[in-house]
Amino acid sequence: MGPASESSPRVPTARLSSFYFFYYATLGAFTPYWSLYLESRGLGVAAISVLMSLWYATRIVSPSLWTTLAARASHPIRWLHLGCALALGCFALFLLPLEHAGLFAVMLGFCFAYNAVMPQFESITMSHLGARSDRYGLIRVWGSIGFIVVVAGFGWMIDERRLGVGALPWLMLPVLAGVLGSALLNRYAHDPLPPTREGDDTFRSRLRQPRVIAFFAAAFLTQVSFGPFYTFFSIYLSEHGYPTATQGVLWTVGVLAEIGVFFVASRIFRRWDASLVLMVALLSASVRWLVTGLFPDNMPVMVLAQLTHALNFGAFFAAAMQLLVRFFPGRMNGHGQGVFYGLSSGVGGVTGALLAGQLWRFGGGTAFFASSFIALLAACIVWRWLVRAPIPSG
Repeated sequence: MGPASESSPRVPTARLSSFYFFYYATLGAFTPYWSLYLESRGLGVAAISVLMSLWYATRIVSPSLWTTLAARASHPIRWLHLGCALALGCFALFLLPLEHAGLFAVMLGFCFAYNAVMPQFESITMSHLGARSDRYGLIRVWGSIGFIVVVAGFGWMIDERRLGVGALPWLMLPVLAGVLGSALLNRYAHDPLPPTREGDDTFRSRLRQPRVIAFFAAAFLTQVSFGPFYTFFSIYLSEHGYPTATQGVLWTVGVLAEIGVFFVASRIFRRWDASLVLMVALLSASVRWLVTGLFPDNMPVMVLAQLTHALNFGAFFAAAMQLLVRFFPGRMNGHGQGVFYGLSSGVGGVTGALLAGQLWRFGGGTAFFASSFIALLAACIVWRWLVRAPIPSG
């Protein structure tokens, strides 16, 4: 934290980090392996795609709705507890022999609840960090560590020679229980003030500021640019002759690089303003997608492109958290986080996936070239409205 009185509590780094660890560890099992589990239950490609689309679709609504409800509550922490409990309860229903309609309902409930809680927890973390928001990366890095641990560990355990993919829900339940347990251990740094009409008006007025609009536009475009990567990167690598093991290496090096940048994030933000870091991150994304489209058969170049994940995801995300604190201080931060997640991961994720599907008909290279242009456009927006017009720290 920044300058504080002697009576100010210390940042509960371990408790905060534990939530990120368990939350992203769950994603480390869900993102790469859940479609395989659904397939093992006899679902076809069309049914699986519908169920998996709920992950992005619920991100459009649940983050902003949940943070709005929390912001209006006299005890907002209870909404975090409720969301985590609902996610665990819904997921436990996957253990039942459900038919397609039942799976759809359970999937909808789980995705809605799980996507709702992280923006509120980001606000809790920032309430503890206060003026030392540059230390965010040292806490958030444990999410990336949890993701890698589970991707590697669960990938080994669900191999057909061991437990098989049918054991995936049983393996994930303890991790989800860890999310709920960590949520129950955490709290805001101080009791939020009661909601007021004046506060709501202030939040809406901040949303209308040109630099805030520019920030959200850049966040949206960034997620759109990741569409071909998140949707078709493994297919793209397969088309160019990369075996599955090599594909895993290329995915992993990006997350490892991301971990590295989170560890040094505090040093980065002590030296450079978050808006400048955001612009550099977007420029690196533009170069990454261009290189991916031009040199898919060059393994060393592809490794270097993946290493830039440290910038275009890790540095981007850390910088975005810094800016959200400036744009939406205090109680407004949770609401701002909800808008950020809903617009970028939600609307941007769906738009990016749909656009990637349309562009893929013209080849993977074309899709990544379009992503490069979109990321460059986002960088230009940040340069024009954020870098050239410094953001007040208050």
